[in-house]
Amino acid sequence: MSTRRETVRQALHRSSGFRSAQDLYATLRADGSKIGLTTVYRALQALSDAGEVDVLMTDEGEAVYRACATPTHHHHLVCRSCGKAVEIEGPAVESWADNLAAQHGFVDLTHTLELFGTCSDCAAAARRR
Repeated sequence: MSTRRETVRQALHRSSGFRSAQDLYATLRADGSKIGLTTVYRALQALSDAGEVDVLMTDEGEAVYRACATPTHHHHLVCRSCGKAVEIEGPAVESWADNLAAQHGFVDLTHTLELFGTCSDCAAAARRR
């Protein structure tokens, strides 16, 4: 693994929650790294291709990244306020997707499912305001 890719991988492992490429780039530069934004994007793509990072699209359509906590297929429940993410399994979703694909003659199915809401901590803070 390249040194720059390792730098990005380590930054993701130190982070909690999902981070955008721009955010990771800013953090790395603030820490003294000379890494370029294009290199951050390339490293994130390589880590994603290798299955080392989770990628999801925010409500605004921006790709955000997080180091995978589990190596198996999973989905995410993500807080819109603080970005907290919980990895969840969805056996009902898996069955539904497989059945739907089979009904239409599709094979080699892949899918993503991300659920967005407000975590209990953020909801409680909002009620106190």
